[in-house]
Amino acid sequence: MLRAVRLVKDYTVEGGKHRALNDVSFELARGEKLAVLGRNGAGKSTLIRLLGGIEMPTHGHIERTMSLSWPVGLGGGVLPQLTGNDNIRFFARIYGKPLAEIRDFVEDFAQLGHFLSEPVWTYSTGMQGRLNFALSLSFDFDCYLIDEVLAVGDQRFVQRSCDELFVKRAHRSMIVVSHEMETVRTYCSRALVLHRGRGKVFDNLDLALDIYRSI
Repeated sequence: MLRAVRLVKDYTVEGGKHRALNDVSFELARGEKLAVLGRNGAGKSTLIRLLGGIEMPTHGHIERTMSLSWPVGLGGGVLPQLTGNDNIRFFARIYGKPLAEIRDFVEDFAQLGHFLSEPVWTYSTGMQGRLNFALSLSFDFDCYLIDEVLAVGDQRFVQRSCDELFVKRAHRSMIVVSHEMETVRTYCSRALVLHRGRGKVFDNLDLALDIYRSI
């Protein structure tokens, strides 16, 4: 189970504070797939960062009884100052997995070739996303946090990503941030709609999509 309880996140900005999330609560059971919908600036990526432990909430708390991935997407959890290979070694050590096993999966899935020997900050956004996605799938998490990951790469990579994530890991929980409505309809059963930092969970996915379109 994953529970977010009355999450608030404030950022200090010029002239005061900006409240990115305001009293957001929801629950996610094992195996459930929850879409997070909202316009740009609604608080979607902030929520993902809080759930992934990258940032701490200003108020409220998160209860985790299952393992969560770092955010899988264009930004991701890779360390830009390290090479791709150094990132592989770092995460293998952190999660206690055999280096050769992780390296072989990432090399095959990300298809970055000699760029794995280069610092990640030199990668294009798409290349960083491929590395981050491949690294995330090389570990077996109970719940995957997905932030627009299907925007990464060409059609072949997108299809392979869908198969790895939604078919081979269909029994895993997922929180999916996506502007692709077909992806949401196909893979998610409920939705959290965010608007100006506030959020509401809808069990009726069609209703959630209608409300999202109207805001």
